Amino acid sequence: MRPLRNPAVQSALAWILAKWMQFCFATIRWTHVNQEAAEAVWAQGGGVLCVFWHSRIGLSPSCWPLDRAQPAKALISLSADGEFIAKAVARQGFPAVRGSSANKDKAEMAKGGSQALRDGLKQLKVGALAITPDGPRGPANVMAEGLPLMAKLSKAPVLFIGMSCSPAIRLDSWDRAILPLPFGKGAIVWDRADYPAGAEIADVVADWTPRLNAVEARADAITGLKS
Repeated sequence: MRPLRNPAVQSALAWILAKWMQFCFATIRWTHVNQEAAEAVWAQGGGVLCVFWHSRIGLSPSCWPLDRAQPAKALISLSADGEFIAKAVARQGFPAVRGSSANKDKAEMAKGGSQALRDGLKQLKVGALAITPDGPRGPANVMAEGLPLMAKLSKAPVLFIGMSCSPAIRLDSWDRAILPLPFGKGAIVWDRADYPAGAEIADVVADWTPRLNAVEARADAITGLKS
């Protein structure tokens, strides 16, 4: 049995990871760029899609202030690794919607894809939904159609979020995931989008992908994190 498939091991490691992340977030010196875009969305309430690449999941709780932003849930895959991540994120106030942001034409084949779409749209009626549009298996920084589909159906605004910190741990994973280290520099960069009326989903993917890359690149430039 793989260790991450053991519920007791999952819970213990998730608790350790959550505490470590909280300690790091509290000691990092953060720079915020275009935060007014996020503040406007938080002030209006209602649904919002929070979007960042899969490699930045380990930094994601740092961008969402639970004291003034909408309540948020995270779309997390049904894999064993996804269960571990879901538990770590939930311990920081972000319960999971389980499934995948897979292409709409593959939803029935994706693990929990159809149910995740329904549950995600339900969440967007009341609060925020965090999505990694290249998850759960990549390719890295390649946007699937699930994100614009949800934006189109829900009419919720989209916040592209670039997060970075340095120094950081780079995991040997398909996305080269980042975990924070304490007492370093951090950056959070926001950009807002809305689904264009009458647009084709493929065209929206082509427009939104470089915008998400841009906020991440700017965050990395601020912290000096090397690719």
